Amino acid sequence: MRTSLHTLLFVTLLSLVPFGAGAAVVALEAILDGGQANAGSGTGSSGTGFAQMSLDTGSLLFNWNASWSGLSGPATAAHFHGPATPTQNASVQVGIDHTSNPSVGSTMLSQQQADDLLAGLWYLNIHTALNPGGEIHRQVQVVPLPAAFWLLASGLLGLIACGRRRFRA
Repeated sequence: MRTSLHTLLFVTLLSLVPFGAGAAVVALEAILDGGQANAGSGTGSSGTGFAQMSLDTGSLLFNWNASWSGLSGPATAAHFHGPATPTQNASVQVGIDHTSNPSVGSTMLSQQQADDLLAGLWYLNIHTALNPGGEIHRQVQVVPLPAAFWLLASGLLGLIACGRRRFRA
């Protein structure tokens, strides 16, 4: 019984480390609107968008699936920009197909690009003729582990602690 508790504890603790020693696939997202566009000054656009992305930290393969609606006109360009904070503009890092909505694609990143992306220093920008600097925009963020996972892990650790007390008594 003691060995199985130690094994369970080891597996639980190992799963709590999101970026272990090896490569991981990191989930990212961006919920776009006009409020953050133009370095935070906004565009007043009622357009919205959503992007789901992933980055394989071993191969540096970056994948995306982005869609948008309600823009002032057709998208004229779409890019991932960086490195920048929400109040800064930055150069294009990766262009995406703005003629296809949703736009699905992938590319290989450099290590510096991957580091900036994971640090929250990239944003997705959808451009239109009325807003050539970008109509909707949002910083790309790492998707946090679900709270349910943390609750499960803490419950398992509690059970393990209770089991250890029984062995000592």
